[in-house]
Amino acid sequence: MADGTGARDVLATVCDPGTFRELPRPAAPERPDPLDWPGYGAARARAADRTGETESVVTGTAGIDGTTAVVIAFEFGYLGGSLGQETGDRIEAAHVHARAQGLPVVPFIATGGSRMQEGMVALTQLQRVARQSALTRAAGLPQIAVVRDPTTGGGWATLGAGADLTLALPGAQIGFAGSRVRPPGADPAAYTALGQLRAGAVDAVVAPDALRAALGRRLHLLTRPSADPAPVPRALGRTDLPVAGRNAVLRARAPERPRAGAYLDAYFTYREELRGDRAGGVDGGMLCGFGEHRGRTIAYAAQCGTATTPAGYRTATRLLRLAGRLGIPVLTLVDTPGAASDAAAERAGAGAAIADLFLAVAEAPVPVTTLVIGEGGSGGALALAAPGSTWVTPDAYFSVIAPEMAAAILKRPPEQVQETADQLHLRPQDLVELGVVRGIASGDVDMIP
Repeated sequence: MADGTGARDVLATVCDPGTFRELPRPAAPERPDPLDWPGYGAARARAADRTGETESVVTGTAGIDGTTAVVIAFEFGYLGGSLGQETGDRIEAAHVHARAQGLPVVPFIATGGSRMQEGMVALTQLQRVARQSALTRAAGLPQIAVVRDPTTGGGWATLGAGADLTLALPGAQIGFAGSRVRPPGADPAAYTALGQLRAGAVDAVVAPDALRAALGRRLHLLTRPSADPAPVPRALGRTDLPVAGRNAVLRARAPERPRAGAYLDAYFTYREELRGDRAGGVDGGMLCGFGEHRGRTIAYAAQCGTATTPAGYRTATRLLRLAGRLGIPVLTLVDTPGAASDAAAERAGAGAAIADLFLAVAEAPVPVTTLVIGEGGSGGALALAAPGSTWVTPDAYFSVIAPEMAAAILKRPPEQVQETADQLHLRPQDLVELGVVRGIASGDVDMIP
């Protein structure tokens, strides 16, 4: 069931008053009815009379809470918001204008998919849409999609799921399969805004009356590149250094130690989450997104003290690559006993997910700053750390392996765990001496790398 809101109604609600300017419409296709489908022309005429539109999308430029963007609004009342060749023409022209003017792109999607009356001509519009999205991405311009009810088929699989950030309206039907083509007995909850949020396919579910502000905050953050690295956050916990390796480990594991949420709250004026790995997974122990720090946008990926799952690593990789395309510096906070090592993690591709994050950090075209704020457990922690630009707090440690596991591998008795911790040289001051980190974070002020 459609949300009942037309394209221009959506634009009137979300765009700043008086700012919408419709883009010139491309010339009509030479063959508007490529299959000579019986009654297609009459159906289009009825749709035009009913909606006042001549196609299933309206395109233009507008201010959204102060940031100018190219907007693409679907009119579901026009043949179910289906994509035909003229739809493709308009979307292509919108992206071309966005790149020429250096503007972000915001599609408001409500579609049942490709237009059957145009057959394969309609289906190939998805390739055109994908190409334009790729060119806009390569130009370093953000794309934030708003998925309405319903958003199915190729419209979801290109404009919606392919956007940099995806917001969904509450109760929207979202999925590649529409309601009439799903397998019998399919769980309907999987095809909803909330179901897609839980699966990591959308970043947030936003009420209509909050949409302008939600879009405005994200557009503001994503359109401010910077060449300077993120400052190192000040240490929020203890400022004295541990006397022994075992003391360092116990401090990092203490329940009262400040966690990632506290660091992010202290560092950012406000922040917006990037959620999910776009592969069916969400790791609540990996916080990713963009925030404002002293008037600048900083991207962040922060571990929360739990074993990081493959979904967590893939989400961090998604964040790093998006920040790299947009020219936004990155802050990573390391705090994990290590990567999740259960059978579920292996089946979900733990090795490949960690490897891809290592690569994303290594090839990042923007500066990455890392602060170890708690446990730095082996490669599962190192994957998020920036080589040559890592700091550590006084109540953290970094180790090739946890001392208990090291003792077990070496077949040492439990009473030798403390000695093993000392031999691993995992204290903050040891890490500085080894050259593994650049320094120990101050408890007074943020540090400039």
